Amino acid sequence: MKGCVKSMYKVAVMGDRDSVLGFKALGLDVFIAENKDLAATQIHDLASKKYAVIYITETLAALIPQDIARYKDEPLPAIILIPGKKGSLGISMKNLKSSVERAVGIDIFKD
Repeated sequence: MKGCVKSMYKVAVMGDRDSVLGFKALGLDVFIAENKDLAATQIHDLASKKYAVIYITETLAALIPQDIARYKDEPLPAIILIPGKKGSLGISMKNLKSSVERAVGIDIFKD
């Protein structure tokens, strides 16, 4: 299509070095952040630079919940929590349960 500019969205991974460096081999853009201030700055910067998906370790996400909440109802970026090098903190499942309950009206994951 002549004159049409194709927009490409990107995928990022944020977290501590040990947790996210391996994602570089998969072709994802990796951003090392190990403190609250850097993480907050990076997530807003990535959101403004057409990153459609931002994977962030649960440990890092726990430091900036208000910054992540800012994008909760936005179509982009999708912010997805992943376990870090120490394993899952359970934050991802809690967020998933909350989203599903909001969508269907009941907690379908209830034990």
